[in-house]
Amino acid sequence: MSSLNVKIQDVFDEPACERNRSKDSNARSKGCSKPLTPGAAAGGCAFDGAKIVLQPITDVAHLVHAPLACEGNSWDNRGTASSGPTLWRTSFTTDLTEQDIVMGNSERKLFKAIRQIREAYQPPAIFVYATCVTALIGDDIEAVCKRAEETCGLPVVPINSPGFVGSKNLGNKLAGEALLDHVIGTVEPDDAGPCDINILGEFNLSGEFWLVKPLLERLGIRVRACIPGDARYLDIASAHRARAAMLVCSTALINLARKMEERWNIPFFEGSFYGITATSEALRQIADLLVKKGADQEILDRTDALIAEEEAIAWKKLEEYRPRLKGKRVLINTGGVKSWSLVHALMEIGMEIVGTSVKKSTVEDKERIRQVLKDDLQMFESMSPRELYAMLSEHKADIMLSGGRTQFIALKAKMPWVDINQERHRPYAGYDGTVELVRQIDLAIHNPVWSQVREPAPWESRPATQEPLPNPRPDSDATSVGRSIRRHDAGDFVEC
Repeated sequence: MSSLNVKIQDVFDEPACERNRSKDSNARSKGCSKPLTPGAAAGGCAFDGAKIVLQPITDVAHLVHAPLACEGNSWDNRGTASSGPTLWRTSFTTDLTEQDIVMGNSERKLFKAIRQIREAYQPPAIFVYATCVTALIGDDIEAVCKRAEETCGLPVVPINSPGFVGSKNLGNKLAGEALLDHVIGTVEPDDAGPCDINILGEFNLSGEFWLVKPLLERLGIRVRACIPGDARYLDIASAHRARAAMLVCSTALINLARKMEERWNIPFFEGSFYGITATSEALRQIADLLVKKGADQEILDRTDALIAEEEAIAWKKLEEYRPRLKGKRVLINTGGVKSWSLVHALMEIGMEIVGTSVKKSTVEDKERIRQVLKDDLQMFESMSPRELYAMLSEHKADIMLSGGRTQFIALKAKMPWVDINQERHRPYAGYDGTVELVRQIDLAIHNPVWSQVREPAPWESRPATQEPLPNPRPDSDATSVGRSIRRHDAGDFVEC
């Protein structure tokens, strides 16, 4: 645990975070996570965060060293997609029991599981996740993984991020540290080129990165590694030979981006593929970084031409939605990069933002929101379900964009809702994704069901002077009572 403590302190003291740099040494060592309220839902543990970042690596076997529930609760918790391998969809766990723990068989069981996976699936690598139980009983997964690697002849990567060490976001960063320590830089590619880039913090939710990758390919830009969305182990292992990087979700992997820049001189910027303007700006910044690293200047002209062509097509498609959505008020209850990129994307078509959550947003995210909204009152750190419901039921917003956990607040308030978090089933990135997002918002707002559910129920509109319901027949016995149950249907009573 001593090495883990050192790693956690290193992650908390993140030089690339502007907010962290502004603190004194004492405050910086405590990290950025707020203390949790006892008994409250924390939104995921460190193990969960590490699994989120690494499981989208599609050809790797992900083995959870824990009792069964740890793997059951963390499996498939993001709607990522794969263009090839499906091994990541297979659930592997050592399934520790009380007897294994008491009798000291857990490390032996882990080694046996690694060997069985290697023989049955022949993966390029196996990732082994520590959990609360195995960390508390003192299992040395690093030693077991090292021994298994020597025996099995393939990389066995320890992911030392037990749940009790901190929040989900801390687990994201510890996963990035594991890639730096054991994966990135271990394979030398034989096809490195001047236009190779990495995309960090992109999870390929619902396959949305597939809407962006063809744009890069048309510019002659190759994505050497997308970490973690639709990734392959060898791509990540050779990611150190990329010329530039784009960081999509800084709250998850900013430490990975910074350290790759320090070790291998890979410059990065933080951008977004949500919204037409944001997508265009991201493409320009990628091209600009590559030129600074030695790529041909012609790539800048190709980028401008591509942007002009794609923007014209997207704006033409969006014109039909503009009169239907102009002035509609949107409440965004999400965080991170979406807290500002969606704001700008929706304002481009004339929608009004009445509020956006900044709970998971960085200092840079918040500054971008201020530049767009010009009003700090529209930014909220945290809004309780009661406050969300009040805002919707009082019609201060026409639609809410959020994750699945708050959808029932909108439905209870009889207001439209669109899922924009990791559970969604539609891609919203890039030019085509922006058009799809606007289409879904239009469908939700103008769905005729809302006018129907807002009508008073039939029993609420029943005249007060209507005669009382008749009593059952007095001579009913136990059998006839069941037959005398009556159904109320618009004032009529029919014997069942």
